[in-house]
Amino acid sequence: MKILYLGNKLSKHGINKTTVETLGGLLSESGFEVVSYSSKKNILLRLLDMLYGILKHKDSNYILIDTYSTSAFWFAFISSQFARFLKIKYIPILHGGDLPNRLQKNPKLCKLIFANANRLVSPSGYLKFHFEQHGFSNVIHIPNSITISEYQFKERKFFSPKLIWVRAFAEIYNPKMAIDVLEKLKHKYSNATLTMIGPDKDGSLNSIKEYAKHLNLKVDFTGKLSKKEWTTLAQNFDVFINTTHFDNMPVSVLEAMALGLPVVSTNVGGLPYLIEHDKTGFLVDDNDILAMVSKIDQIISSPIQTNEVVSNARNFVQSADWENVKNKWINLLK
Repeated sequence: MKILYLGNKLSKHGINKTTVETLGGLLSESGFEVVSYSSKKNILLRLLDMLYGILKHKDSNYILIDTYSTSAFWFAFISSQFARFLKIKYIPILHGGDLPNRLQKNPKLCKLIFANANRLVSPSGYLKFHFEQHGFSNVIHIPNSITISEYQFKERKFFSPKLIWVRAFAEIYNPKMAIDVLEKLKHKYSNATLTMIGPDKDGSLNSIKEYAKHLNLKVDFTGKLSKKEWTTLAQNFDVFINTTHFDNMPVSVLEAMALGLPVVSTNVGGLPYLIEHDKTGFLVDDNDILAMVSKIDQIISSPIQTNEVVSNARNFVQSADWENVKNKWINLLK
């Protein structure tokens, strides 16, 4: 079974790995012949490389297409139509947290991609719901996966205001909120710290550094770290915060749960489908700084209840272990 996988393979350029690199490798280990594109940094060259890949590997049984909601949407649109022209079955994997907006704004373009797909794979119940609301009946839910054994669960008797944030620096992920949360938290906890892990995606990093400096806050910016590096570093922290404006099913949140970190996140996009408020994590409104500070205070002041949430989250994330998810992909592709 030959699979052509199209996505943004940009980790060698300092960008976080995306599904084309993680899922692609897992499918290969599971016995599929997987060829993937593209690692070209330039957007136009990347698109051309993907189209070349489709032509070169037109004998593929399926094309998997990582599908996002902003500029990378056009990779999915153009490559899917080329696949249709060559009569190759394709399966979009729905990642973009703002795809429901795209369905509203560009219904005809979306129909060309999604109605003609062999199946649609949604990692989240959130996007599955919205696509079905727009009349697409070919959607199946296969969650993003992690390999649980790679994450060392840490039990904590107490929780301190040591915050960790893991994401690319981009406006849609609202890194500024993390700085504001630290500033407010320090009013009560002078020992509060924040470490922000991730590469610069849209030029936000420098402005965030300047903002922290302006507020006279010491923040540790590590840059991009490998999964092993950041999950090892995470043992030194007690609270994971996720500040995004848009999202679907972020793997970093699953990873934090697997590590035993209580998660406080904005309740945007697919996150309410991923986190059950006060049971497997904590949700606050988008950009609600004071609410996030309040939840962190609750985590610190109520360690017994926090540990119940952490335990529930660890049990939940077991369902996303690759050993549980693998068969869903095998059943789809074979």
